[in-house]
Amino acid sequence: MSTRMTRRNFLRSTAAGLAAMKTAPAYAESKSANEKLDIAIIGVGGQGNFSLRNVQHENIVALVDVDSVRAGKAFEHIDKSRRFTDYRVMLDKMHNSIDAVVVATPDHTHFHPAYMAMDLGKHLYLEKPMAHNVWEIRKLTELAAHKGVATQLGMQRHVKDNMHRVTELIQAGAIGDVTEVHSWVDSERGMYPRIKEQKSIPSTLDYDLWLGPVEHQPYDPEVTPYGWRFWWDFGTGEAGNWGCHILDIPFAALNLDYPTHAAADGPEPHAEMTTKDMHSWFEFPAKGRRKALTLHWYQAKGGPAILKEHGLSTDGKNNLFIGTKGMLLCGFDERVLLQQDSGGKWETKLTHKDAMGFNVPKETVPDSPGFHKEFLNACKGDSTAPTCNFGYSGPLSETVLLANAAYRSKTSFNWNHASMTCVDTPAAQAHIKPSYKKGWELA
Repeated sequence: MSTRMTRRNFLRSTAAGLAAMKTAPAYAESKSANEKLDIAIIGVGGQGNFSLRNVQHENIVALVDVDSVRAGKAFEHIDKSRRFTDYRVMLDKMHNSIDAVVVATPDHTHFHPAYMAMDLGKHLYLEKPMAHNVWEIRKLTELAAHKGVATQLGMQRHVKDNMHRVTELIQAGAIGDVTEVHSWVDSERGMYPRIKEQKSIPSTLDYDLWLGPVEHQPYDPEVTPYGWRFWWDFGTGEAGNWGCHILDIPFAALNLDYPTHAAADGPEPHAEMTTKDMHSWFEFPAKGRRKALTLHWYQAKGGPAILKEHGLSTDGKNNLFIGTKGMLLCGFDERVLLQQDSGGKWETKLTHKDAMGFNVPKETVPDSPGFHKEFLNACKGDSTAPTCNFGYSGPLSETVLLANAAYRSKTSFNWNHASMTCVDTPAAQAHIKPSYKKGWELA
């Protein structure tokens, strides 16, 4: 790979392109706990600034953003020689001086920098939903395991105390065997229309690099830098935006990984814009002591209908576990355990504030030193893997994007995770693996 390469002349084969970096480590190296890490951040103008604040006590050796104005004050705190527009140039120039990389770009440009960083043996902190499609997620998950790098997906709510307590309640059998889970985001964001008049591209923005592997489209300030989330070419809708956070609760509590069936319904899918409303569901087989169950995901203003059926409020909540002995309604910071009395009425038996005589299980989920700290510790050789490492967050992210595949194709399909196949459902299969514009393909 050469710094003279054009943006369009990307790596046809990442392995071949990186072969020129002969001095790069093939596998991850760790520093001692007392040494500072050398970190590069790609996409520092948006969510990357959040990570910058959380790792700024380490050595920040490079910052990358396609928009020098959006990068703002972050760029002001680093020498001009270590500010970059193109992450490929940065990795080419500085790969020997980097221990770890943070990637916080829009969804459609997660994969390429993340793959390149790990292929160089760099530890990786990556924003959710890991990538733009299932194939990319699987490739990143496999490469992380092969390279032995520390990884963390940006699901920072995972370390909240309430989420730990929910996991303990479910795994202790507080509501019996869980048969179904209903998870939702209370939102109607989506269907963002484009502006009609042509707008000029700001001189501070490298728009071609912002597009990355996506075919050229006219610049639209409503899409770049924020509204991309609600356009299929760039984002993954509220499923990708919130699904990884919200489904983290049942995935952790129930030890979920890959579903065997996926389906969805909702309004007629738009070819370009993400939906404002959808319902998808997944079948998970029995695993260990856990019985088979159905997981529902909703994007629904006011929450799913099942809440009204039971007279439950959505305030502060986003998950309803239904078991053979009761229900657990929870969110990131609150929980309510309910059981039926002899007359069939649901009664509150436990909240996050009051045990109400309930026999609360022993706290077994250890406290986190901090979400970013988990990652930094692992980079420095701590044997404890970050809690949202790709071995855990990869299958979760795939499930989130299978919801979009089912919705966009208007299908129901059996999912063979080993071969990444929507069995006998070519319409859904079309959304599993991307097609990149010329110059951005991977062999």
